[in-house]
Amino acid sequence: MANSRPGVSPTATGSTNVRLREGAPTSEWNKARERMAWLFVAPALLVVLIVAIYPLFKTVQLSFTNARLAATRETEWVGFENYQRLWNDDDFWNALQNTLVFTIASVGFETLLGMIVALTIHSNFKGRGLVRTSMLVPWAIPTVVSAQMWKWMYHDVFGVVNDFFGGKLGIMDPDTALLANTSTSLPAIIAVDVWKTTPFMALLLLAGLQIIPGDIYESSNIDGASKVRQFFDMTLPLLKPALLVALIFRTMDSFRVFDVIYVMKGSSQDTMSVAIYSQNLIFDRNFLGRGSAAAVVIFLIIAAFVVVYTRLVKVEEMG
Repeated sequence: MANSRPGVSPTATGSTNVRLREGAPTSEWNKARERMAWLFVAPALLVVLIVAIYPLFKTVQLSFTNARLAATRETEWVGFENYQRLWNDDDFWNALQNTLVFTIASVGFETLLGMIVALTIHSNFKGRGLVRTSMLVPWAIPTVVSAQMWKWMYHDVFGVVNDFFGGKLGIMDPDTALLANTSTSLPAIIAVDVWKTTPFMALLLLAGLQIIPGDIYESSNIDGASKVRQFFDMTLPLLKPALLVALIFRTMDSFRVFDVIYVMKGSSQDTMSVAIYSQNLIFDRNFLGRGSAAAVVIFLIIAAFVVVYTRLVKVEEMG
């Protein structure tokens, strides 16, 4: 039989619940190739273990201690005390709320705009190469540079944003300090992140669009399907793998956001993220254990987002 092994009868195999590992190599040549593959992957796995897994393990370990920076006393195990302090800290909940709003708004707008940009530059038109190159300019600018640039552009006295939207278009008060106003500071920073990172989202979605075979669109055109129906019935389902990767990458970056907010507003309460809150605990107040607990919370929430994405954006395996 095809599924039996030499020397083991089908009855004995079934009684002892012996199962061949699905997809396992059966010949010596394939087994040697598998061992060689693991040998080549081993250095990369070692690097991941050193730079990712071990720091994560140490962070989780420190989150259950009263460790402090530059402290002479011995570190003690405190259990969930640091997490209880976070639970009772209004500043933490404020930072968590700001981070959630920032993540949902920025990722949502970037996905929508990135899809529009990707569909536009995927079509054939004159000067498409130039448009694709210029599209990457905001993403290529370092975050600290772009954040400082927009900070000056938002200035209420000599900023170009107030001058254009207030002085020329008249749709806002030209004297409005967008970053100083608590009701507009976070939306203003979200706009900067959307401007900078939409090209990255568009680039990932464009890569997904380019691997979709064009003959399915030719067939649908013959059948008389509209462009809108083609998008929802063919493009969007086939784009799910690229969309899932883009959502995971952008959510990870957005939820642990630090640089763009810190450059534009520092540690202000109206825009503080969980990453800035954790940085303040560790470096400003020397609470290494409590800051590590906040970092663990970031990791757990990002993991929850990934689980939700993989459940909502179901990607079927190609057989």
